[in-house]
Amino acid sequence: MPSHALAPSALEQLLARLGPAKVDPSPVAREAYARDLSTLGHLGFASGSQAGTGFRPPDAVVRAASVEDVRAVLELARDHGFAVVPWGAGSGVCGGSVAHLGGVVLDLKGLDRILEVDHESQLVRVEAGVNGQVLEDALQARGLTAGHFPSSITCSTVGGWIAARGAGQLSTRYGKVEDMVVGLEVVLADGTLVRTPIAPRAATGPDWNQLFVGCEGTLGVVVAATLRVHRLPARRLFRSWELPDLPAAIRAIREALQRGARPAAVRLYDPLDTLLVARAGDAPPLPPPGAEAPPPDEDELPLPGVWPLSAFGPRRLAGLLQGALPQLKERLERTALAHPELLNRLTGSIPGVGWLLLFTCEGDPELAAAEARITDDACRAAGGTARGPGPAETWWRNRLAVSFKQSAVYAKGGFVDTMEVATTWRDLPRLHERVRAALAPHGLVMAHFSHAYLDGCSIYFTFAALQGDPATTLERYRAAWRDALGAAVEVGAAISHHHGVGLLKAEALVASHGSLHGVFRAVKQALDPGNVLNPGKLGLPA
Repeated sequence: MPSHALAPSALEQLLARLGPAKVDPSPVAREAYARDLSTLGHLGFASGSQAGTGFRPPDAVVRAASVEDVRAVLELARDHGFAVVPWGAGSGVCGGSVAHLGGVVLDLKGLDRILEVDHESQLVRVEAGVNGQVLEDALQARGLTAGHFPSSITCSTVGGWIAARGAGQLSTRYGKVEDMVVGLEVVLADGTLVRTPIAPRAATGPDWNQLFVGCEGTLGVVVAATLRVHRLPARRLFRSWELPDLPAAIRAIREALQRGARPAAVRLYDPLDTLLVARAGDAPPLPPPGAEAPPPDEDELPLPGVWPLSAFGPRRLAGLLQGALPQLKERLERTALAHPELLNRLTGSIPGVGWLLLFTCEGDPELAAAEARITDDACRAAGGTARGPGPAETWWRNRLAVSFKQSAVYAKGGFVDTMEVATTWRDLPRLHERVRAALAPHGLVMAHFSHAYLDGCSIYFTFAALQGDPATTLERYRAAWRDALGAAVEVGAAISHHHGVGLLKAEALVASHGSLHGVFRAVKQALDPGNVLNPGKLGLPA
């Protein structure tokens, strides 16, 4: 690939203009910023080499403390031709903030001020480097909330949310980040600072905010944003239902939303996700309809390592899942990762387990109660069975925990990743079927549906497998993504709902955009003719 490396003369000018406290070319700093939280980075780190991942350390790290620092870096990049890769907190999972062509990683966490809170208009103006949890805590102290709760809220920044067009767990009520942005302050590739107008709605040509939201730093560096905020909810209600199958569950969600309810959270788990992820804290397992199945006799199965395939039939495996998880967790996980075809076959038909559907309704007490009644009516009409508030309450308490549990899979010698795609209600079952079938040969597949809207919904797939040697594992991982994204493109779905694109999904984005990707390239050429802003991402030329 072509290099956008930092020449020694350019490094000297960076040091002279910004000072050694802000410019760090040390091996420690470069290695620390060589990867984000993507599985590709984890695989490279575990193998001791980033060969094959496309990742490499930057030539230097610049820790900006002001907008003027950002402008200075971009002016020097324009003159010297080195790449500038904006960096928030490095919590991305698609390689979007990796300096894979060399150059400078521009760390924006020093831009960490909450500049203004407008209670009358319910707006907050905030710098891009502010940590998500810090912002939410500050707003709640003033009786407000951003309503944006990604799983990464404690380790992500406002600028990162905007760059990747992110979503929080309560997006059905509060929207994704593109619905929250009212105004942006952006430094362009030549160092010019631009500000978009602040207005609730306008008919003044293109929406400049939406040009930069989701561009992953390829068109400009977002240094501040004005966001919509909301009053803290006065009441929060939880509802949990078990639906007999996917069509019934989709019908219940769609009916509730199209009747006008706006629950904050909507989450639907397939039976396997209900049992496995629920146990890990994302939601509780459903109680079995009858007595718990006893754990298998220890004499029947070998204790060490992975259980043999011959040990399992569908009913026996389901009974073990329901009754023996606490005692047999380690062996079950290793068996599932080594032989994913076992559980993949059971996903849609685990005896005694339906589809777990959770709702959280919040806001004004009367509105929250009305929305809860609408969701109850819709679930009842779809043949659902009420499970009380307990499962939804447990999910709420543990809603940020599941992402931090993924490291345990790597510790067992496996890998795990997530893929979030979205489409309309009409095409949602077909998307679920096609993507799941594409992933199944490569690992254990689970799915839940979340981020539901009037016209459709997102599906969040989790897939995992035991690793072999590094080269085989990397090929298996890439094949899983290639096949799954290909299936999503064939259905006509969005290949990413809120994780962004980066390097991981770049080829699929080009296929998904079609001729419109040429328009995107033209905009890139107009705003960044030197191609110094995060080159090579989003399928753009390197």
